Amino acid sequence: MFTGIVETTGTVVEATDDEGGRRIRIEPDEGAEYSDLHHGQSIAVSGVCLTVEAFQTDPAQFEVFLAAETVAKTYLGTVAAGDRVNLERALAADGRFDGHLVQGHVDTTTEVTGIERVGDDWVFEFDLPESIARYVVAKGSIALDGISLTVAERGPERFGVAIIPTTYELTTLSEKSVGDPIHVEVDVVAKYVEQMVSGYADALGDD
Repeated sequence: MFTGIVETTGTVVEATDDEGGRRIRIEPDEGAEYSDLHHGQSIAVSGVCLTVEAFQTDPAQFEVFLAAETVAKTYLGTVAAGDRVNLERALAADGRFDGHLVQGHVDTTTEVTGIERVGDDWVFEFDLPESIARYVVAKGSIALDGISLTVAERGPERFGVAIIPTTYELTTLSEKSVGDPIHVEVDVVAKYVEQMVSGYADALGDD
């Protein structure tokens, strides 16, 4: 699993269509400690959990494969050489848990509808797809492009998050514009609660 605390960003070096999916080669930013990557390791690329299939150290680059479902459900199917992505390796068993529980399983892709600078911070607004609306609540956790964030405000068709300078500078949010796509993963705890409450309600209804 992941925590939504982005370690670094990386640049897409090459993206090619492959039989049944797509193959992407990524170079982490200079100075990122990624020398321990190995075949089969899980890594979140802008919030999408993928598997490292190949890795080299000079220069540091790794390759991942996108299955057809991943291509269809995320915008990684359209990234090209030069595009930037957020990177986070899976949490080690003895690692510090910051952020919130993030699986790297993207629920949907939405788009940026507004960007406003407020003092030193930024406020980003996004479309709220109907398919995830019941899981998005004010002050609740949400992962956007793999970044653990808190919902600052929630309307019937939009939701917003506040971005501090560090998050803005260290992630790809600084490169986003209105209309750009973004991956959304809602808090999995909300899904579990919904399922448990739903089962309890169904049981009561049978009496």
